[in-house]
Amino acid sequence: MKKKLNLWEKIFHGVFFAFGMLSVAFVLGISVYLIISGMPAITKIGFANFLFGTTWNPGAGLFGILPFILTSVYGTIGAVILGLPLGILTAVFLSKYAGKKSGRLIRSAVELLAGIPSVVYGLVGMIVLVPAIQYIFSLSSGATLLAAILVLTVMILPYIINVSTTALDAVPKEYEQGSLALGATETETYFKVSIHAARSGIATAVIQGIGRALGEAMAIIMVAGNVANMPSLFGSVRFLTTAIVSEMSYASYGSLHREVLFSIGLVLFIFIILVNVVLNLIARREEK
Repeated sequence: MKKKLNLWEKIFHGVFFAFGMLSVAFVLGISVYLIISGMPAITKIGFANFLFGTTWNPGAGLFGILPFILTSVYGTIGAVILGLPLGILTAVFLSKYAGKKSGRLIRSAVELLAGIPSVVYGLVGMIVLVPAIQYIFSLSSGATLLAAILVLTVMILPYIINVSTTALDAVPKEYEQGSLALGATETETYFKVSIHAARSGIATAVIQGIGRALGEAMAIIMVAGNVANMPSLFGSVRFLTTAIVSEMSYASYGSLHREVLFSIGLVLFIFIILVNVVLNLIARREEK
């Protein structure tokens, strides 16, 4: 009997190991493909001209993507600045204050937000948010970086709320009880003890939110204006992702223009990896 159990354990161990290695192979395959497809264009244009050029004009052979990089950075930072406090406060309420009925209702709403397709966010933003920004700030067009930041903020909220709530729920009750026993109020305990103890989980929530914001395309292309300008809060802009989506359909196969779009994908991929590595290192250092 024990031999049969050991045999099945070895079989399942081998199956799980194979699927784990398959996941690694997918990541390596995507990495290799992007490098092979993206490096030739960077070599032809020049590293400095490609990354730090400010003019995007495929017809004239100008492929500077600095406006796209800065727009993606500013848009992501803006969404995190707005979404992180709101997400953490909501998570604290769900974990520590909410009753069963109110907590269930809010959790259902958050789950619904996570399940809404990105194109629906873009559609609502285009119909409601863009005209509102145009009217409030007296602009010629409301399709701006501000509209993109607001849409991204709503889109990353479910990730921040869900992961942060799980992290706060996992904080040992002894920490909070000890803080209360020392004379701290509930609010002081939750914000100075519970959040501090759950910081690694909150860092994971931030990583997921940043990944979502950096990788979004469909919603952003509908509210940001999709114009290759240097980023301005009230100006129409283009993100790295929207540059690929908007021009891949008419870029000729085998042309430098098409190769550059793969290069943009490579830059975006490397950028996301660097952000994840840095935030993970910070989270591990905090844990230690």
